[in-house]
Amino acid sequence: MTRSRLGDILLRQRRISREQFEHVLREAQLNGDTLTGQLVKQHIFTENELVAFVARSFGAPVIDLERVEIKADVTKIPLDILRKNMSLPLVRTGNVLKLAVADPYDINSHDEIAFISGCKVELVIAPESQLVKKLDELSQSDSHLQDVMDDLGAAEIEVVEALDEKVDEYSLTAETEAAPVVKLVNLMLLDAIKRGASDIHLEPYEKVMRVRYRIDGVLHEIMRPRMSMRDAMISRIKILARLDIAERRVPQDGRIKLRLSRAKTVDFRVSVLPTLFGEKVVMRLLDPTSLQLDMTKLGYESQALSWLKDAINRPYGMILVTGPTGSGKTVSLYSAVSELNQPGVNISTAEDPVEFNFMGINQVNVNPDIGLDFPSALRSFLRQDPDIILIGEIRDHETAEIGIKAALTGHLVLATLHTNDAPSTMTRLVNMGVESFLVGSAVNLVSAQRLARKICPDCKEEERIPDAALLEAGVAVDSLIDFQPMVGKGCPNCNGTGYKGRSGIYQVMPVFEEIREAVYAGENSDRINEIAIAKGVKSLRMAALEKVKKGEISLEECLRVTVAD
Repeated sequence: MTRSRLGDILLRQRRISREQFEHVLREAQLNGDTLTGQLVKQHIFTENELVAFVARSFGAPVIDLERVEIKADVTKIPLDILRKNMSLPLVRTGNVLKLAVADPYDINSHDEIAFISGCKVELVIAPESQLVKKLDELSQSDSHLQDVMDDLGAAEIEVVEALDEKVDEYSLTAETEAAPVVKLVNLMLLDAIKRGASDIHLEPYEKVMRVRYRIDGVLHEIMRPRMSMRDAMISRIKILARLDIAERRVPQDGRIKLRLSRAKTVDFRVSVLPTLFGEKVVMRLLDPTSLQLDMTKLGYESQALSWLKDAINRPYGMILVTGPTGSGKTVSLYSAVSELNQPGVNISTAEDPVEFNFMGINQVNVNPDIGLDFPSALRSFLRQDPDIILIGEIRDHETAEIGIKAALTGHLVLATLHTNDAPSTMTRLVNMGVESFLVGSAVNLVSAQRLARKICPDCKEEERIPDAALLEAGVAVDSLIDFQPMVGKGCPNCNGTGYKGRSGIYQVMPVFEEIREAVYAGENSDRINEIAIAKGVKSLRMAALEKVKKGEISLEECLRVTVAD
């Protein structure tokens, strides 16, 4: 979107300044949004004002889509094409297709619709919000996966049987390109994106195969395809990920890039693992537009955020982010690095694998199979004149030692580690074989974290919990009076779960001088924890209870993701 006819008209009529237009255009490109959508989001126009202006300048009528019944089969144009072009077919009369659009000046989009439909298009103007709503409604009616499976007859799919027999690669490839399998896999990918899933699991068992999505950190079963479809679906995914469909004995890893619009793509990181009853596939969704890089919006409390910003703005030292897999450590590190990413700074990262690409940051994909492991990557970094180094994960003594020494020789080092809380991170490094005086001197801050599901705002209500249960959870006696937990009762917006989205729970521990002395003296993590709490550091449970008190998360979720102090 380097040029816009609508933008030219707005500029000529002085309805928008050059600076405003360039900002809107940049935001639209960054977010994969339309120009009309960003003009409304930036509050330059209300939607009604913009619709009236566009209709008047183009000379086309305005239509209220709320009063129009839309049929999904008007032209059989795929929904992804309609979404990409922000267009909605209304009615076809002979060879003329009435098309509702938000931006009639986007000639290329309308030409594509005309080409696919084989019709001449007659444009009417509609608010973009109504277009999105109607397309979502059509998507719901078109993407119900169980209905798609039920429509596929058993005779339509034949797959190579017997896990132990040699696979006929050519016939299996042909089967996986058959329309029913292609449609089902495509709908599954799009459905996962729409539901906000982070992972898709395809799991074969002896007599059933199930598909589950991880949504807000919890797996939900979506469907159970027929066993006869198992190999065809998995092979279709392997073809999309450029994997060897004839090889079913060893694990494989690949990537699928799905383009949703001109400026929006979603990557799927694919992992295939041979199991007893077939290959299990896990796909991690990587959507760059959904990556939250604003540290102020990740859920840090004000004091914790102040400590963290102070640490990342120091010229040297080590910052460690710790927590289990799937706790948001990578996002926290990316947000910190994004804030430090300036033209005058040289940043290098070693990751396994690189999940998101960033302009201005030198990212290295670690590959131990060819000898490019974390230690060798770090040694190379130190010869590349770095200012900031990011280590995807400290897994061994050698990586830890190189990172610590880099932090002591004028570099800012950010890394992740697997420990239960912040205090135990210091002793974990010592147990890995790093000298305690190096650990105490190098580490400036440790942040332990978890992700908790947020209560759905549309169905939030008060929850009655006995005082005894609150006290057992860790609520202080003097806080019981105004401590009112909330819970989500379930609604269509949250698919009946009561939860929508996730928030971070953080234990941010600066390495105060007293903590350094304790590390030098070889004190255990319990003693370090006592010092940290005395200095005002909140434990994970304390931080979670604060979010319960604010009504952000439920008490049930607090107890699920944290342990008692």
